[in-house]
Amino acid sequence: MAFNTENAAGVHQDVPSETDGFIFNHTMLRVVDPKASLAFYTKVFGMRLLRQKENPNGEFTLYFLARTDGYDVPEDEQARAELMGTLPGVLELTHNWGTENDPNARYHDGNAEPQGFGHICFTVPDLQAACDWMDTNDVTFKKRPEDGRMSNIAFVKDPDGYWIELVEHSGNK
Repeated sequence: MAFNTENAAGVHQDVPSETDGFIFNHTMLRVVDPKASLAFYTKVFGMRLLRQKENPNGEFTLYFLARTDGYDVPEDEQARAELMGTLPGVLELTHNWGTENDPNARYHDGNAEPQGFGHICFTVPDLQAACDWMDTNDVTFKKRPEDGRMSNIAFVKDPDGYWIELVEHSGNK
């Protein structure tokens, strides 16, 4: 029999048919300086900017990024938007205009009190090589593999201080 779900309090064993076709598509993070954040996610993590949406009335811009390995990403904006709706793991960066010019602009990373949001995660083929790449790009570490009890993970920070967990793919070695 195929695996269904682990058991824990509150877990429903049956998947409602009404949720067929649902895809966990994206996570949104607010960013102070989109130029710094876009440089970080496109260079350090190899994500591609798939869509940019300006909202003059709300004075904000949305940037949608994803890893596109294995996907044939169309040039056509509408077709790209349709593809984006089917991709798992999209990152939406939201920039509220003017924050990049405010020296006091900061967003809560979710890890300081009161705690809430914790982190996003990338699995990597080789954790040490990924950490070396982070060092090459002057990325700030919150936790290196050799720090603390868990030697199989690392945490780095993006330009806004959000934590990003790095975990080696299981079964690679």
